[in-house]
Amino acid sequence: MTDLTDPGGKTRLHVEAPLGPQAKLTPTPDQAHYLLHVLRAKPGDRVSLFNGRDGEWRAIITEVTKRNCTLTCEVQTAPQTAAPDLWLIFAPVKKIPADYMVQKATELGVRVLQPVFTRRTIVTRVNMDRLRANAIEAAEQSARTDVPETREPLPLEKCLASLPTTRKLIFCDEAGDAPSIADAVKTLRGEPCAILTGPEGGFDPAERDSIRARSSVVPVTLGKRILRADTAALAALAVWQSIAGDWR
Repeated sequence: MTDLTDPGGKTRLHVEAPLGPQAKLTPTPDQAHYLLHVLRAKPGDRVSLFNGRDGEWRAIITEVTKRNCTLTCEVQTAPQTAAPDLWLIFAPVKKIPADYMVQKATELGVRVLQPVFTRRTIVTRVNMDRLRANAIEAAEQSARTDVPETREPLPLEKCLASLPTTRKLIFCDEAGDAPSIADAVKTLRGEPCAILTGPEGGFDPAERDSIRARSSVVPVTLGKRILRADTAALAALAVWQSIAGDWR
């Protein structure tokens, strides 16, 4: 019998089914293939499960068939926890940087991932299945008991109009004429926030003026160096987490 939940080799799977004492569920075909044919798991082996609602549970593999198996919950190993109330609003970038950004943003603890189309956004379509899959994989690997909410892309103007005025919008303004993000975030502790980052070519001047005109916007600079769009998003998340988030 192998305990696949051992530290260092912990196998965690995100599932949709309810979890609880003796709850039984069937993994998806891809998860079953991974367990039975990649990990060579056998009846009696154990894995960790989470669904974003019921915490993390250790489950035992039972009733193995050629193509699938049954997982039976044994004991809760971690309570359900919520990520800090931080959203990332970002202009989609090319495929590989986008995958990386979603994975790392999930590891950094964002609660909502919201793509937006700006005037200079090069990417015209977002593969939401791929975005969701990357978020789930990162949650599995980073010991989160939840997965960020992945929202359908919106035009920037529509997204800003729908944003609650009670949520501070940290605008990563590449123009540089704003306070440092570290100084700004110090004043936002305890407030729900969203971080807004732009596309590869930056924001259009008219967009920038429109964003800064909103009362809930906090313009910030990320320093004198020019950062790639994906780097800027992750740098801003790390600063917020270290000052106002759950890294403290």
